[in-house]
Amino acid sequence: MAATASLSALLRQTALEDHEDVLRAADAVLKKSRHDIEAQHVKVVALVKLDRFEDALRVLAAGNDELNARATLEKTYALYKLGKWEEAEHIASQAPARRALRHVQAQAAYRLEKFEKTAELYKRLATQRPEMDNEGVDLKINRGATDAQLQWSSGNKDLVHKTKPDREDLEAFETAYNAACGSITRGEFMQADIILKRAKAICTGLDDMTDEDKAAELLQISAQQIYVLLKLGKGDDASELAEQVPIKDLTDVPTRRVAQNNSMVSSLKTLNPYLAHRLFHSHSHPSSKADNPFGFQFNILQRNSYLLDLLCLKHTGVANSTSTYLSQQSLPTRSAHINLVSVINAAAHAHNKVGKAGIKAILPVLEKRPTDIGLLLTLIQLYMLTNNHGTAVNLLETFMKRLEASNRPKDQDVRFAPGLVGLMVSLFRLQGRKAQIRIELKKAAGYWRGKPKPPASLLREAGAVLLTSTEAEDNSMASEIFEDLKKQDPNDLGVIAGYIAANVQARPERITEDIRKLTPIPRLIAGIDAAALEEAGMPRLPPALSADASRKRSAEDTTKPTKKRVRKSRLPKNYDPTKPPDPERWLPLRERSSYRPKGKKGKAKVATLTQGGIGGEESLNLGGGAGVAKVEKLGTGGGSANKAKKKKGKGR
Repeated sequence: MAATASLSALLRQTALEDHEDVLRAADAVLKKSRHDIEAQHVKVVALVKLDRFEDALRVLAAGNDELNARATLEKTYALYKLGKWEEAEHIASQAPARRALRHVQAQAAYRLEKFEKTAELYKRLATQRPEMDNEGVDLKINRGATDAQLQWSSGNKDLVHKTKPDREDLEAFETAYNAACGSITRGEFMQADIILKRAKAICTGLDDMTDEDKAAELLQISAQQIYVLLKLGKGDDASELAEQVPIKDLTDVPTRRVAQNNSMVSSLKTLNPYLAHRLFHSHSHPSSKADNPFGFQFNILQRNSYLLDLLCLKHTGVANSTSTYLSQQSLPTRSAHINLVSVINAAAHAHNKVGKAGIKAILPVLEKRPTDIGLLLTLIQLYMLTNNHGTAVNLLETFMKRLEASNRPKDQDVRFAPGLVGLMVSLFRLQGRKAQIRIELKKAAGYWRGKPKPPASLLREAGAVLLTSTEAEDNSMASEIFEDLKKQDPNDLGVIAGYIAANVQARPERITEDIRKLTPIPRLIAGIDAAALEEAGMPRLPPALSADASRKRSAEDTTKPTKKRVRKSRLPKNYDPTKPPDPERWLPLRERSSYRPKGKKGKAKVATLTQGGIGGEESLNLGGGAGVAKVEKLGTGGGSANKAKKKKGKGR
């Protein structure tokens, strides 16, 4: 008790920032009383304040259960800082409800990429009264970061606190930065660029930050700005900013690695692929688990590594490494990363070739992995590029039937994945197979309606297609689909319109309240003059032009063509340019109409060489029982033209 009293008196005289003195005082007390719980707890707190987390955990491991129960917050925080997030989250979740422990639990869940759990914890903390002055600001910053990660990694917007930035988000550079990240996840890159510039301006104008801290924060904002400029297609601006930003000075290892990747991408068009490969792999590996990027960031870096290997013509190495990775995965899968690695694997086997050469190289790989979606989509794309639409459709239909025959529930989720169903519908639409489109969407809607979180976009498309059917069963199913969608979002006017269209004839009493939610027809046609439209008549569209005729005509060539000068040595003898050339000049001399033989023998020979003359006789079999008529031809044995005429007369 005396030791505890002396320690308490010393702590009252010591400044809170003087943690070394507190640690020495606690050690002095523990020399006299080794099992003093108060001194042990003070020592743990001092070690945590000094960032000596491993020493703090050793003190807790040597202490008893009372000390560990008393220092739960310090233990979970030390575990979190050392990258032991699973253990930190487990201890914090099992400990009695304390606001500080919930903060540590949320941070550990955030690093474990359990963003839905993190969002729930921060939502619960936001409803409670803060215990410290700046806790509300920190909570707002962390909640904004969680919203961005929740949309970025999974696209889940159900638990997102804010889907649009407001005025409060632009008051501090941290909240503005998180708001910009949220805009990036939604594809609003113009808005993200503006907000990042706002965050830069706020950070630059702060007076309560040191120049070093300010420079570190501005580096992170600039690194994110490079990515936004790349997505906006401003490659030159991104490259210029990357040259101005000292990315190597970033203290956060994951941010530095991602920024180096984006900086290299900005100059990849002018960068030698072998030099880019060396720069990419020159980055030091993370020294601890806390230095690793998030999972979705690591996946992108891994794919970039494979792509750089392909650019360096390391086809065999990429094919082997990606095949090993894919052999460890469960196929088929809806994972975008695994399927993209499969596409890279296909490119490696095809040596980056397209067309028939690429198809020939990838088909044997598909036979070995018949349930690989990445290979399937690659082959379909290659078939489409070669205008072989029928084979592409047959390949996808065969794959779908194979999955339908499977008994694994996971395979059925892949079979009716919205992306694959959308691809099938698009291919059917190219072929004009409307009935098959309706059947496919009907099957997919029937499958997903029994699931807890059905894809709304697929159900909307299925309902719209089923409305075009004349069968009562399809209209009834469309009504049920739109009714389910209306329960999810009662204010969606598109869903309300679909529900009205499905029930306007069979069940008009159900749509009385919903009709009032739509814009009245008189308001829609308020600015339209029906009489003027009727008087103007129906415009007649011109016939569709062919691809060649629809092209723009080139300007008329006003320059006179230059005449080609022919040498005199190539002109015929006695050539007169004013006289037209003889049309029979290409015929042999004796076949020309102007040919006149010389002498009696020559004239007699010409009489026997009538063009087309054949010796003997020819019989024509006449129909109708008229028998056979014999027609004598001119012989080769002489005679005159008069005799020939007499013979011809006898044949009649």
